[in-house]
Amino acid sequence: MEKILNYINGSYCAPLCGEWLDNYNPSTGKVYAKIAASNSEDIEAAYQAAANAFPAWSNTTIDERSRIMLKVASLIEKNLDKLAEAESEDNGKPLSLAKSVDIPRASANFRFFGNAITQFASEAHESVGLDTMNFTLRQPLGVVGCISPWNLPLYLFTWKVAPAIAAGNTVVAKPSEVTPKTAYLLGEILTEAGLPKGVLNIVHGLGPEAGQAIVGHPKIKAISFTGGTKTGEHIARTAAPMFKKLSLELGGKNPNIIFADCDYDKMLAVTVRSSFANQGQICLCGSRIFVEAGIYEKFKTDFVERVKKLKVGYPGDETTSIGALVSKPHMEKVRSYIDLARQDGGTVLYGGETVKVTGYEDGYYLQPTIIEISDNSCRVNQEEIFGPVVSIMSFKSESEVITMANDVKYGLSATVWTGNIDRTMRVSKQLESGIVWVNTWLNRDLRTPFGGMKDSGVGREGGFEALKFFTETKNVCIKYASEE
Repeated sequence: MEKILNYINGSYCAPLCGEWLDNYNPSTGKVYAKIAASNSEDIEAAYQAAANAFPAWSNTTIDERSRIMLKVASLIEKNLDKLAEAESEDNGKPLSLAKSVDIPRASANFRFFGNAITQFASEAHESVGLDTMNFTLRQPLGVVGCISPWNLPLYLFTWKVAPAIAAGNTVVAKPSEVTPKTAYLLGEILTEAGLPKGVLNIVHGLGPEAGQAIVGHPKIKAISFTGGTKTGEHIARTAAPMFKKLSLELGGKNPNIIFADCDYDKMLAVTVRSSFANQGQICLCGSRIFVEAGIYEKFKTDFVERVKKLKVGYPGDETTSIGALVSKPHMEKVRSYIDLARQDGGTVLYGGETVKVTGYEDGYYLQPTIIEISDNSCRVNQEEIFGPVVSIMSFKSESEVITMANDVKYGLSATVWTGNIDRTMRVSKQLESGIVWVNTWLNRDLRTPFGGMKDSGVGREGGFEALKFFTETKNVCIKYASEE
């Protein structure tokens, strides 16, 4: 059986404790690999490798860093099919999605930050009349920790490690133990690209053992984490007293607000995608759909009909729209919320049942589910489900829907559908969300800041924001003699 090894100091290695975790294929429900069950000893080995590599890497020229990162990007592209197949097998997502989104975006992350670092400049401020010059240095932090989630495994892993190493840091990184394979395969690419040993170390294992050892390590200077809000709270409690820099991209319960004056056909097509892409396992999915009363009944009918046409099936089938959920415990969690919605008075308009896929009967398949509700305060509208489940309810006024949209502890993203530019400006300013999409969804420019408000996280990633996070700002003030 295949073993998912750690990648430390430029080489693959088994966990020092000799223990392994089961790695399940969600589409079959079967164990297909063993994952290194690393602990604090492995993290310490990775830290030492990173610390030893830091002096040379931090002093490597920008051009050389950029060249290596662009080489990594090209090799990810070259290995598209291999990586996409691994991602689909590990995560349960449709192979077509992994090929068109996940792996291309992983390549784009390395390419973007490989280019961005060449444009990341210092600042200078001349104090006229005071004969002083201030300039600002942005220096790498040292060894940093990156912990990524299971929903977009290589996509979000590279979103963290690429800016970290571009800025001159060295990294101890832990991918999710649920979906470790593409991060494991990345090690081969790093070696082929010529990344110096110890610059990026990839350690597998559980959060309480390996993840906690990264967060609590006294010499790891910063933590970039994407995942659940509860885990983010724990990381903050550990890291804050140690004065580590923190970037936390956490949960979401995102509103999708549909006004009657929208481009209806475009809205309907995109709303199906924003509801159920990646089995609804994207923190940016619009899981709370609010529809203006005048078009509510039409939308309800049309939306249900569109969703009924989505094919739940084996991820490798090109006709599959919705693959398997990532794990059996996660599927059970999602189903529990559907049951809870019924108990709270919600009406399941479609879905809610598991699906037996021929030949893959033990896989974790669930119908896309639409629940009609009348109370925004119900748990299905307040708590993150992170699956193929959306709620729909009507609203009468702009002020009413803004209140409902904001009446949740999360504030990651929001989508607004309207043809009115005045409303676009009014609503966008009032929504408590780090990202607002108007007449589109998941339309990303990597130069823009990414992150949420409230319980959706702390800090911003993307563009120069990420490079700023992974550097320490130092002001140097020089007093010079005026001409005599």
